Amino acid sequence: MLSVLLIDDEPALLETIKIMSERSRDMAVETVQSAKEGLKILKGKSFDAIIVDYDMPEINGIEFLKILRSKGDTTPVILFTAVGRENAAIEALNNGANFFLKKGEDPRMQFRELVTMAKRAVEQNFLGRSLGTTQRIISDMINFSSDPSFAIDRDGKVVAWNDSMEQLTDVPASVMVGKGDFAYAEPFFGARKKMLVDLVFATDEEIRRSKYMLVSRVTKGMIIAVTRGQKKDGSSWTLWAKAKPIYDSHGDFIAVVSTVRDVTATFGDVPLREVSIDEPLPAAPNDKATAVSAPIKGLIKKVLGRALIHYKEGVNLYIRESDFTGAIAAFDKALAIDDKLSYAWNDRGICYRELGDHTNALKSHLRAVELAPDNTEYLFYLGETLELIGVLYNSNKYLDSAIQTFKMVADLLPNNAAAWNHLGICHKDMGKEEESKFYFDRARDIKLWKKDTPITRRRDEFL
Repeated sequence: MLSVLLIDDEPALLETIKIMSERSRDMAVETVQSAKEGLKILKGKSFDAIIVDYDMPEINGIEFLKILRSKGDTTPVILFTAVGRENAAIEALNNGANFFLKKGEDPRMQFRELVTMAKRAVEQNFLGRSLGTTQRIISDMINFSSDPSFAIDRDGKVVAWNDSMEQLTDVPASVMVGKGDFAYAEPFFGARKKMLVDLVFATDEEIRRSKYMLVSRVTKGMIIAVTRGQKKDGSSWTLWAKAKPIYDSHGDFIAVVSTVRDVTATFGDVPLREVSIDEPLPAAPNDKATAVSAPIKGLIKKVLGRALIHYKEGVNLYIRESDFTGAIAAFDKALAIDDKLSYAWNDRGICYRELGDHTNALKSHLRAVELAPDNTEYLFYLGETLELIGVLYNSNKYLDSAIQTFKMVADLLPNNAAAWNHLGICHKDMGKEEESKFYFDRARDIKLWKKDTPITRRRDEFL
């Protein structure tokens, strides 16, 4: 009989699994309601396997796993969590988790899955984790995700292609799994080519040459980018992609996972540019030097300084005086000097929204996001505007675009309660009560645990 430590903050779940384990005699389960209690017990006692919930106050499942592995404890761990926590699944795998199990409504089915996973995890612990076993875990993780996701191994062959990806591309997993030589790019581009999933170790320049624009590098090797693709019918679409390398518990690279979303409705026909505003200024056309001369740089700084003065004026007008029309005029003066001031475009959109001009508000927010696609402030306000239009005109198209935008915010700021709350509102307005409850609960838990990460707003620097 396996000895298992179960850590979860839901007393009813603990009691149910304990009763079932006593009846089945497959596992001897000891239960605790917090990670702190679990770590205390592990100081004087060992178990064949540990089952830990992800969403817990103070120390969550990932933090518990990191502490455990940092102590050299190799006890198999099964992460127990709700639907929609694929980011947690990726991080757990990179920190040595063995399996993932979604919480469901059927306790008996769930218990059988727990027993099976615990046995497999213990067996792997004795025999060592082979590459094939690790790939099966990655496949389970991808199928766990509600977003369109897939994974390729070290040789560039598809090892996982989930249901949401099947729906997005109209290509079944049975056709795609095992394919290599960039075959997975065909449903997105109509041709075989490198995708973001192949470029996680590439330089920014290499990524741009592959026609991925607005590249953003996030922590731990993750890359987020936007590009244009071609559907089967020959029409174009805009794709938002996220890719991240996966390592085993020994630190060896084993695969790359990627999420791809259709964000055409969000970006529309906004032109995607390959040059970021954060890049150094190019050389003057007739200057043989490799950089802009000092007098030209000084002139540029002086001009941009005037643009900043107009921006500050606009901020004061709409925040302190609620003069939205005057603020827009000030922002327009700043943008006439430098049309790449993303923060001016963003605040301009806020003012138009206050005036009820949702068309110009949306255009301004889209421009801000185009210039800085990984800026959570701009994404958040774009999401709010899309949500507002969706509610006013009873349009699921705009509400769905808002959902995709708030998901981008949640990807960048997992503990931003406002983004999760808006996701709940959008799903509720679309009549999806069950999905909305998940997002509302997530927002509530973040607030309850006092882990909220607020949006940083550029205008606050001047107030």
